[in-house]
Amino acid sequence: MNAYDSLSVYASSLEDAAAPVTRANWHLSTRGLESARRAAVLMLFGALRPGPHPDPSALQPADLDVLLMERAGSLNNHPGQVSFPGGAIDPSDVDERAAALREAEEETGLDPLGVEVLGVLPEVGLPVSNFLVTPVLAWWARQTPVAVVSEAESTQVFRVPVDDLLNPSNRRTAVVRRRGMTSRSPAFVLPNATVWGFTAILLDSLFEGLQWTQPWDPSLEIPAPL
Repeated sequence: MNAYDSLSVYASSLEDAAAPVTRANWHLSTRGLESARRAAVLMLFGALRPGPHPDPSALQPADLDVLLMERAGSLNNHPGQVSFPGGAIDPSDVDERAAALREAEEETGLDPLGVEVLGVLPEVGLPVSNFLVTPVLAWWARQTPVAVVSEAESTQVFRVPVDDLLNPSNRRTAVVRRRGMTSRSPAFVLPNATVWGFTAILLDSLFEGLQWTQPWDPSLEIPAPL
């Protein structure tokens, strides 16, 4: 099965799932967040080298990239962390899909008309900022330029080859030690940033579900880049 169809089938299979996306050692729970604010993020995949008329049916995982951004260090929530485009769902948003596309346009300048939403993944909890987040899985059918729209919101907007994320040599476990507590998350070490925490858990879970993950060593730990 090609990469585009794999993403589509995966999204469809989880469209009505009630359980949050989880992996054995990484915890994404909605427990205790019933009154939390709701948000949506856009997990946007596209052809790494689209050409004039990319044929999705010919693409494999190594032919894709994913859109990410680095949050500004001055933000109150998750400063300096790499994230998917997204944010709080506004009353004016029709649904989670609309919210994710609106936020992505506001943060990266992409044209939402060129994005094909494949499906909505189960809602997951982000307790540290009191959000319930809906990941919206999408395909970049007609790619448009992206860049930092507001330096108050982000310091970089970039596209990461999926092959780099799957490469075992770029995989680590990020460790946070605070107030006597230790937490761990998957991490992806890239030339221009380290993806860890909530975003890395979503990517790790997605790759596991798609059966794209290559064996890597979770015992290789790094301090989370706070």
